[in-house]
Amino acid sequence: MDLSIVVPLYNEEESLPILHEQIASAMAPLSLDWEVVYVDDGSRDTTLELARKIAGEDPHVVVVALRRNYGQTPALQAGIDHTRGEIVISMDGDLQNDPADIPLFLEKLDEGFDVVCGW
Repeated sequence: MDLSIVVPLYNEEESLPILHEQIASAMAPLSLDWEVVYVDDGSRDTTLELARKIAGEDPHVVVVALRRNYGQTPALQAGIDHTRGEIVISMDGDLQNDPADIPLFLEKLDEGFDVVCGW
C-alpha cells in the first residue's frame, strides 16, 4: 500500500460525504494504491453509519469505530494504528483541509523531505 489517509471524525454527518468525494477525486488521477481510514470518535449523529455506508461502496475505505469520544489525538493514533500505507497523511473531517493538496504533499516527499506539513 502506497498511501493511507487518516481522518478522525466526530459528528461529521454533513461534511463526510463531501469530504469523501473530494478525497476520491484527488486520488483518482494518481497511480497509487491507497486507502482512507475514517475513525469515528464516538459520534452522536449518523457519522458512523455514513462512514460504514461509504466503506460498503468504496473498497479504499476502512472504518474504525471508537466506543466513546476520546478526542482527536487518540482518534488519530487509532487510525494510524490501522494504516497499511508507506506514507500517512492526516486530515480533519470538517473540510478544513483540502484533499486537492494531497498531490502537493506527495511532490514534496518525492523531493526528499521526510515530513511535510501544511496550514
